[in-house]
Amino acid sequence: MITMLGLLAGTLTTIAFIPQVNRAWRTRSTKDVSLSMFAILLTGVFMWIVYGFAIGDIPVIVANIITLGLVASVIVAKLRFG
Repeated sequence: MITMLGLLAGTLTTIAFIPQVNRAWRTRSTKDVSLSMFAILLTGVFMWIVYGFAIGDIPVIVANIITLGLVASVIVAKLRFG
């Protein structure tokens, strides 16, 4: 039951980034996206991945690896499109 709760929480917080990623790449505009916020978020997500491996928690690992990719995608769009 606790693992299912973790998987659901991870799924929801991960898919929350999809609209931002889609918008950034579709419009090629990231004017209102804060690079510093996403850089800090990327660092925090990476740390969650390390933590997940340290405690052997699959939901934490999987959700944050996917989130890392989505956050990195927004950062790439920000650097590419300004």
